[in-house]
Amino acid sequence: MTRLDASGTDDANRAYYDAFSARYEAERGEASRGGYHDLVDELESGLVARYGAGREVLEVGCGTGLVLTRIARVARRATGVDLSPGMLEKARARGLDVQLASATTLPFPDATFDVACSFKVLAHVPDIDRALSEMARVVRPGGHVLAELYNPWSLRGLVKRTLPAGRIAEGADESHVYTRWDSPRAARRLTPVGCRWVGARGIRIVTPAALAMKGSLGRRVFSSLERRLCDGPLAAFGGFYIAIWQRR
Repeated sequence: MTRLDASGTDDANRAYYDAFSARYEAERGEASRGGYHDLVDELESGLVARYGAGREVLEVGCGTGLVLTRIARVARRATGVDLSPGMLEKARARGLDVQLASATTLPFPDATFDVACSFKVLAHVPDIDRALSEMARVVRPGGHVLAELYNPWSLRGLVKRTLPAGRIAEGADESHVYTRWDSPRAARRLTPVGCRWVGARGIRIVTPAALAMKGSLGRRVFSSLERRLCDGPLAAFGGFYIAIWQRR
């Protein structure tokens, strides 16, 4: 395995996610039906559907294509990019339109898409301003940029920064990837040039950990609460905080 480090360079992030790709879906996709990861994917893709149904959508950092598959069901065209060949191999096996590319250098002309979205990726990009600028560049005027950030004002943020790093592969754990934390207040400061703030969605507001949704009762309780709270004032405490901007 390529030596891993947390520098946040494209090469370092590619090595991390190539290592992760072998077991990325061990608790996701079909393995999470009705559970924690399924709910997170539902709330992410559901927000995309709000702005991208019947339109052209780009997912930046599409991974193995779990969320992009959901997006493709409602979009006129769904495209994904990712740094990791290992992740993209699984996305292509799903028949998705994906290609190898960095979040900071998107291989598309200006104003190509109606929506550009990114989930669980921008938190691992040191030059997030450039990544957001690229997402805004490829969106048409009137279109939307949806950018998920890791929120330090959340229960998830407290847990992740307190407990030992989670294992992602043999000899590799979450400490081997660059990770940034951007609060809801910081999110507004990250607004890309040429965009205006629209709002936000919070995910994992009250769910303490994925394990809390292993049983049927936990699934019912936390799924109901997360769906009710995601677009309200408590969104500011979501572990995953999705900023929504509109391109002018």
